[in-house]
Amino acid sequence: MAAERIPIDKYDEAFGPTNIDLISAPLGGKIIAFSDEFFAAADNLIQPHAPIRRAGYYVETGAWFDGWETRRHNPNPTDWVIIRLGVSSGLVTGTEIDTAYFSGNQAPAVSIEGCSLPPGTDPVPGDSTVWIPILDEIECEPSTRHLWKLVDPPSEAFTHVRLHQHPDGGIARFRLYGSPIPVFPDDLASIIDLAHVSYGGLAVACSDQHFGRKENLLLPGRGKDMGDGWETKRSRGGDHIDWVIVKLGAKTEIDSIEIDTAHFRGNFPQAASMLACSSSQVIPSEDTEWIEVLGKQKLSADKQHVFGAELTKVNGVRYTHVKMVIMPDGGVKRLRLYGRRYME
Repeated sequence: MAAERIPIDKYDEAFGPTNIDLISAPLGGKIIAFSDEFFAAADNLIQPHAPIRRAGYYVETGAWFDGWETRRHNPNPTDWVIIRLGVSSGLVTGTEIDTAYFSGNQAPAVSIEGCSLPPGTDPVPGDSTVWIPILDEIECEPSTRHLWKLVDPPSEAFTHVRLHQHPDGGIARFRLYGSPIPVFPDDLASIIDLAHVSYGGLAVACSDQHFGRKENLLLPGRGKDMGDGWETKRSRGGDHIDWVIVKLGAKTEIDSIEIDTAHFRGNFPQAASMLACSSSQVIPSEDTEWIEVLGKQKLSADKQHVFGAELTKVNGVRYTHVKMVIMPDGGVKRLRLYGRRYME
């Protein structure tokens, strides 16, 4: 598959809010198998933080690198790593290969393939799994972030991908951009988190994300520290608010809302409220009518705040988007919106 090189600062324009990193470790992406990781572990590829350098620091195998690095003189055409997506399956639209700090030992070229297997099944090296090309072999530069958008993305939804480096070397980070394919319960009466990324929830817009990105709000679990939540910069105005808009995975009758401030202890918002709307747009237009479904509620440090009885205008009403407003600013770890999925 051919790809177009995209400047890193044009990511939002090229991919928009509907694409996420399908293989990130916080999402649940997992390294399944690899050909070699003599110098640096393959697991580093899917870590969310930017790679770092420790110049002059050596370990038993040689210089320390924050990435995946294989031995020299590979007798085979490529080294490879197989990764299970963090969602049930996903449609791939692009990729990022970051060779940060690998200079003289970077992978000279890469290619990517994908496969689709039944739930709970992983490919085994050498088995009969059918691998479908995602990205044809393409050259990499030393210590560079390479962002590629697929010209003609595959129509298949993949559960696993296999990254090849031709023939060997080092890669710091691997991102696989695309959209999850939700797998919903058959029972429409089931109460599920329709904001969760695995059910198709997307954080599509926000007022600010200076310290932590909005997409973190919808990740599984409660995270490990303040770095994997949504956090805005300090405000200085008396009536300041910040906000984030989440597109739900399906039209939803809201049952309860959870706002989690895990790990935010001196920088949590003082209060929050929730608005909702029904819109056919990914990002609702400015003239959209937003309805308050949760009035202003006081928040506390490092706590899961669950609101059910406090909700208004939710019984029998179905929404596609919610807008969380925090006062005046601060950090929220996770947003959960539980409800019943509606099919028209």
